[in-house]
Amino acid sequence: MAAQTENKAKIETETPQKKIEKRTIEDIRKSKATGEKMVYVSVPDYTSAKWAEMAGVDVAVVGDSLAMVAHGHANTIPATMDMMVLHAQAVRRGAPNTFVLGCMPYQSYNTVDRALTNATRFMQEALCDAVKPQGGKSQAHILKALVDAGIPTASHIGLTPHTIATFGGFKIQGKTADAAMKILEDALAIEDAGCFMLEFEAVPAPIAKLISQQLKIPTIGIGAGVGCDGQILLAYDLLGVFTDFKPKFTKRYANLTEVAVAGIKDYVAEVKTGAFPDDDHSYKVDEAELEKFASMLEKRRPI
Repeated sequence: MAAQTENKAKIETETPQKKIEKRTIEDIRKSKATGEKMVYVSVPDYTSAKWAEMAGVDVAVVGDSLAMVAHGHANTIPATMDMMVLHAQAVRRGAPNTFVLGCMPYQSYNTVDRALTNATRFMQEALCDAVKPQGGKSQAHILKALVDAGIPTASHIGLTPHTIATFGGFKIQGKTADAAMKILEDALAIEDAGCFMLEFEAVPAPIAKLISQQLKIPTIGIGAGVGCDGQILLAYDLLGVFTDFKPKFTKRYANLTEVAVAGIKDYVAEVKTGAFPDDDHSYKVDEAELEKFASMLEKRRPI
């Protein structure tokens, strides 16, 4: 039975994957009307991007959360454009047939000129399909400038990690009627600016649902309930790779850290006892050549 399972896994791994048809901006826009739930996954590197494409996600997001999960920072603020472009290039190579959305890092879009320059880097250097700054009404002129320049643009409201200092940390947004109205106004400003999608983070599910119903563009939620038009999670969170903390909205679908640590422990134990590397994991040499080499060494010894 074990052999059959191993053979099946080997066949599935070695069988060429059917080429995935990359989703388009139009696909994402239409999902609002068709009711198709779009699946976004934030991936920081080549390997996780490859997993995402093999699993059939709709959009691979290069989120500046990689400053935390891939670089060990306490928040997203230290992410730079150079860092983001480097990771986005790796994600594009890992997911060549998947729509890739590059998230613009802290202060990379604080003026129109800077936003255009940095968004262009995502599109030209990393071959992203779209970009995503953060903000609503206050950033509407930036969003519109990007859209008018022909750069597909989304945005992010609710809990915006770039302004956590203003919020006093990672806190739920929209808990009062007045706060919810502000989020609605931000969402409408994003739509009016021509963005093709917006993301809600850490917004009460009923509020996110009601606001979604007021919009023509699709909404993607992270900690915003099932009433959004799609969902996003970090690959490293949902797979149990990043374990420094677990947000309430993250569901663990695997625990790769547990598997990885167990595997490394086995490796450490086998090296310590001399069980690894064995003959199966070592290169061989022709016996005659080995004897000849040993003879050559013997002759080199000083008298």
